[in-house]
Amino acid sequence: MEQKQFRASLQKVWHYFSLTYDVVWNVTLILLIAALCLVCLAVGAGAGYFAFLVKDMAVPSQDKMKSEIYSYEETSHMYFANGVYLGRFRSDLDREAVPLSDVSPYVVQAVIATEDEHFYEHDGVVPKAVIRAMFQEVTNSPIKSGGSTLTQQLVKNQLLTSEVSFERKAKEMLLALRLERFFSKEEILEAYLNVVPFGRSSSGRNIAGIQAAAQGVFGVDAKELNLAQAAFLAGLPQNPFVYTPFAADGRLKQDISAGLKRMKTVLYRMKRAGYISEAQYQEALAYDVAKHFAPPKPSPFERYPFLTMEIERRAKDVLAETFAKRDGHSAKEWARDADLRRRYLGEAEKALRQGGLRIYTTIDKDIYERMQEVAARYPYYGRDRVYRTQDKQTGKTVIHRQPVEVGAMLIENKTGKIISFVGGRDYGREQLNHATQAYRSNGSTMKPLLVYAPAMEMGIVQPGSVIPDLPLSIGSYTPQNADGKMHGLVSARRALQQSYNIPAIRTYMKIQSRHPVDYLHKMGITSVAKQEEANPSLAIGGTHIGVTVEENVNAYATFANYGSFVDAYMIEKITDSDGKIVYEHTSKPVPVFSPQTSYLMIDMMRDVLHGGTASSVPGYLTFSSDWAGKTGTSQDNRDSWFVATNPNVTFGVWIGYDRPAPLESRYKGLSYSRRTQLLWAQFMNAAYRVKPKLIDPPERFLMPGGIVRRAYCAASGFSPSAACEKAGLVRYDLYNAKFTPKQGSEDYLTEGQFVVVDGKRYAALETTPREFVTRGVIVNPALLNQWGIDGTAWAGDALVVGTLKENGRVPAPPAARLSGNQLVWPRHGERDVIGYRVYQVSETGKRQIVATIKEGESASFSALKPGAVYYVTAVDIAGRESAPSGQITLPAAQPANPPAGADNAGGHTAPPPSPR
Repeated sequence: MEQKQFRASLQKVWHYFSLTYDVVWNVTLILLIAALCLVCLAVGAGAGYFAFLVKDMAVPSQDKMKSEIYSYEETSHMYFANGVYLGRFRSDLDREAVPLSDVSPYVVQAVIATEDEHFYEHDGVVPKAVIRAMFQEVTNSPIKSGGSTLTQQLVKNQLLTSEVSFERKAKEMLLALRLERFFSKEEILEAYLNVVPFGRSSSGRNIAGIQAAAQGVFGVDAKELNLAQAAFLAGLPQNPFVYTPFAADGRLKQDISAGLKRMKTVLYRMKRAGYISEAQYQEALAYDVAKHFAPPKPSPFERYPFLTMEIERRAKDVLAETFAKRDGHSAKEWARDADLRRRYLGEAEKALRQGGLRIYTTIDKDIYERMQEVAARYPYYGRDRVYRTQDKQTGKTVIHRQPVEVGAMLIENKTGKIISFVGGRDYGREQLNHATQAYRSNGSTMKPLLVYAPAMEMGIVQPGSVIPDLPLSIGSYTPQNADGKMHGLVSARRALQQSYNIPAIRTYMKIQSRHPVDYLHKMGITSVAKQEEANPSLAIGGTHIGVTVEENVNAYATFANYGSFVDAYMIEKITDSDGKIVYEHTSKPVPVFSPQTSYLMIDMMRDVLHGGTASSVPGYLTFSSDWAGKTGTSQDNRDSWFVATNPNVTFGVWIGYDRPAPLESRYKGLSYSRRTQLLWAQFMNAAYRVKPKLIDPPERFLMPGGIVRRAYCAASGFSPSAACEKAGLVRYDLYNAKFTPKQGSEDYLTEGQFVVVDGKRYAALETTPREFVTRGVIVNPALLNQWGIDGTAWAGDALVVGTLKENGRVPAPPAARLSGNQLVWPRHGERDVIGYRVYQVSETGKRQIVATIKEGESASFSALKPGAVYYVTAVDIAGRESAPSGQITLPAAQPANPPAGADNAGGHTAPPPSPR
């Protein structure tokens, strides 16, 4: 019975259990179906929403995606000559692309372990990570685990904006999936490592890409990073400016614990992912990362401000012209269309800032650095000048101090390469390159370029041509020589050697109508306008705008190149990051002068350094070379120049104030001209120590064919006549064979009588006393008429004769006196006095002439007899004789014991008898 009841109870329990199971199962099934429906609904809705978000997005092609993925801003680089690295181009961001093969494996492992541990497994998107990130976003969870793969991060950086929205996220996912179809994992990883930002470098500059990060943070290449360094860098991209160890000024932050903590996290994840062992992990943790941070590095701009700015300016110009030419625009269009220039200059600047270009220059690093050192320590520039201005807003007086500035340039003759330059003493003061951008009067350095070389090319003058250095007036303009004197008839060679202004202006006026400015334009001096040609002072540097040091030096190199102008340049070539040439310089020589003219000009300028205005230079140099050059000084001594060339190089120096003002005549014992020449020599000595063969070539300038040596008469420039030979006035010089001395008439030199006053000859009159007359060579005034000079109205040097105008009065008596044992008198104040007669008066009153002294000779007579009486008279050119001076007596010798009452005084004066 009990067993039966047990069975009945068991059946009842089973019934209830079965019933409960059925109910639970049915409910569970219903819930599962409902959940499935909800999931399907959610997936459908999500898919629909996803499709809605991306419906308007244009799907990029493989080529377009490749172009944009690899289109990232990359820093350009600059190089000295011969590929010597200079530094990064000035930009807001440092970045240098590298292939994955040049990246340390530790970096790859650290980035994958930290940023995307399933990188090699997914197809661009990890769904659970996306869902997790979306859930965290919807619930506003404080913990953000992130949902982006490396592929998505690359898409976000390169293909999309950084806005936060579901639409951007949807597009990011779609593009990531597409990117994975077309690119390998290695390509994606390489692009990511070259794109991602890493904070700041030890120079305080923004850095992006693993190579710039490795160099900027640790001073090594990306492939040289060790485990700890790789982990430190791999942790930076999550929050670059929190984790970066450097501040904006490049200094190390006081607290770098956040970056170090992040590094430890990266190392832990690498160990967890199996990339490193426990031993490697512990070793990396013990590594003192901070000890190996890169020291502060001055940027190229900070170290070489003049150079980097000049490279930037020139590189932009040549690239802009290259891009314009690429698009079919001619040089004429480029020159006249300002809008075109602005457009292509903008494109060129973008390429330089972001294109990862390589800019190769002609600048020799060692010579450049040595020259900057010389410029910095040179002690003889002169004192600073102080001037005052009034502030327009406050009305207060502002005091300005300006130092003597300097500009210099060294050019290789045959190629036009700018080997070195000095832009100034302090870039921060003016931001002006005084070698390439400052326009100043070039003073007498203009003479070879505009006057003598063109005149020789035209056959107007040759080195032995005789030019009057006599007073010249052109309207209100009356030019003067630097020494304030006239030098009579001088050869062109002598006029250049001593830098006489008047002969240069006279020569320029001879060629003025034949457009000599055209020669300047052919030699690259375009700042001198055609309209300035009418200005005679242009011959000695009187320009409206001026010329730059580069223009002046470059033009002088034309003579060294035997008449061919080779335009100076600094940008050798520009390539892209793959080495493909974007721009390369090609020289185009321009014929300007014949080889004969160029050599004659060189030979004349040699004399400037040997007995001329630059005669101090050879003594300042530590080496000897075949230099030929020219000094230059502008009006009021505001600019001082020296430019010289040898068979290899041409070098020029300018000094002056930015706000034009006279240079000190003397400073520390040196004239401004000597100071310029000493500075020039010190620059060259420094360059010689670096590159002796370049600066001091063994060869000299070679004389070309077509040059002959001929005799000429120093009084006329013609072939010597018999009278010229008799007078000893035959000279020799070099000539272009086409323009040898002409045969002049036989009467241009004659023998005649003249008197000499102040070293100048004047024709004697019929009444001129013979004892004051000299017989010798007289120049025919007709010769001077060829230069527009009245030869009868001026007396020049010993070869020129004029007429001395007599005043019609009897001269006043001289003021003679006894000086020791000599009879002396001052020079007579009347200009027509030609000499003096000294008379001796005997005790009987008889007088006789004991000396005749010509004006200009020593105004004294020493052959005095003790106790005798003397007096002096003055004689003018007409023969009129003055009244006697007071009588002068040289005391007789006194006895040892003179008698009482004897007069022991000096000479006495008594009225002399009247002269004859």
